[in-house]
Amino acid sequence: MAVRLLHYSDLENAYDDPARIGRLAGLVADRRDDRTLVVGTGDDTAPGVLALETEGAQALDFFRAVRPDAETFGNHDFDFGPDRTREIVRDSPQPWLSANVRESDGSPFAGVDPGVVVERGGTRVGLLGLTDPNTPGMCPAASALTFVDPVAAARETVADLRARGADRIVVLSHLGSLDDELTRRLDVDAILGGHVHEERCDRVAGTLCTRPNANGRVVWEVELGSGGATATRRRVADAPCDEAVAARLCDRLARAGLTTVVGSVANPIRRGRSIRYGGECRLANLVTDAYRWATGADVAFTNTGGLRDGPSLSGEVTKGQLVGVSPFRGALRTVEVTGRELRALAAQAAKPTGLRSRRSWSEKRWWGHVSGMRIVWDRAADELVEATVGGDPVARDETYTVATNGFVVGSTPFSALTADHVVADHGVQYDAVVEYAREAGIDPTLDGRLVDLGARSD
Repeated sequence: MAVRLLHYSDLENAYDDPARIGRLAGLVADRRDDRTLVVGTGDDTAPGVLALETEGAQALDFFRAVRPDAETFGNHDFDFGPDRTREIVRDSPQPWLSANVRESDGSPFAGVDPGVVVERGGTRVGLLGLTDPNTPGMCPAASALTFVDPVAAARETVADLRARGADRIVVLSHLGSLDDELTRRLDVDAILGGHVHEERCDRVAGTLCTRPNANGRVVWEVELGSGGATATRRRVADAPCDEAVAARLCDRLARAGLTTVVGSVANPIRRGRSIRYGGECRLANLVTDAYRWATGADVAFTNTGGLRDGPSLSGEVTKGQLVGVSPFRGALRTVEVTGRELRALAAQAAKPTGLRSRRSWSEKRWWGHVSGMRIVWDRAADELVEATVGGDPVARDETYTVATNGFVVGSTPFSALTADHVVADHGVQYDAVVEYAREAGIDPTLDGRLVDLGARSD
């Protein structure tokens, strides 16, 4: 009898839409039987608005209803620090697995196992968990932990699982693009992935690889049959709703004051990966205009990756919806830079430091967004053509102030801004967006801040 796995991942701010999590729980209940394993592949506790309020505890409403068979860690599962992650692990009904996350003394993080063997339908399935080794760079709160080489850790764990009698091996991966390398170096039946917010269902070196995208919209139903592994896409929107789960999350939102209306939108503001990476967009302009309004800086800048996808902002907009645009507690900061450094930042908005040339990234044209500034980038020549502030060219020896969030300052992709540049802090960055909406309204426009010339050849 074939073993079935229901694979979810990167739930993130889906908890801010109680009906969606209710339907996800309903889908699991509807598709589950005695040959099914339910597994998550990381970032299933954060980020999100409710995640900020509960430090990840809102995920327990889902976990306790669904009782997954295994979960692994994503980078955002450490957003509130390792101690909080340990508490979530302790309070979760499912086992957490990690072959490559270690405590500072080299012991397994939170005492979790690297892998487990579970029997379903007469088949012994070995499951192991892996997390992106670059997690400390994305989540400084995890810097006290050690993330060892995932390939070496996986190879050791696979050998152990086979020695324990596993008939089939499935990797629960939060490695993103590293999944392809893993398939070429390990003999496993499937790699169920996460981290990268693009759906996936294909084969690499004969191994099935899946990713459900983010925010609880899709579950992959994977069958481990005698002819190999196959997958079927299940839409969460089509599933029955677990009303009890949805009600618990609705109650959390109301008690946190996140359902308070702070403004209205006549012209819907669309949100989506292709929109925010594709060029100037109204959502990013809303955030950067709010940053500049709150600080009085000459320029405002935000990283594209810090803007989260979701339903369009339309009609009455709540505090929770605005916080959910960029649900991170980083401080809003003013930095002081020279014109030379500001031009470097403008270039990094189009081509961040350390960006590797990959075809899968070719659609990502803008990694940063601005207010008070205009950037013209030549894609064919891969160079900055123009950078102006208030209509005037950026003077290399002049001094400028830039408002941005705490992630950008000191980050590798935007190395033009460092902690030494900081001259003021202004509280949590999303509070500025909420207050701006209350005071100035919510009607961002497009005004030619980011201009592309040509197109990237790769």
